[in-house]
Amino acid sequence: MANIKSAQKRIETTKRDTERNKAKKSEIKTYIKKFDQALEAGNVDEAREIFRHVDKRMKQAEAKNIIHKNKVARTASRLQKAMNEAQNA
Repeated sequence: MANIKSAQKRIETTKRDTERNKAKKSEIKTYIKKFDQALEAGNVDEAREIFRHVDKRMKQAEAKNIIHKNKVARTASRLQKAMNEAQNA
């Protein structure tokens, strides 16, 4: 444990920030799972709404450096591609 007051504060703020980041990542992963389930069930309209929501959340996380920008772009591309294939099928 740190002895210096500023170091103790940094430990506490890091814990708080880590929990917040984990929660945001978990939320995004949950929406991606819901998106996949909607596509498997054939609900393209529902999947489109979920995609809009998850894309917004990912871009917010990217802006706050929670998720790397390349991962956001890659994930959004994969989801969009899956939705397009489901629409055309």
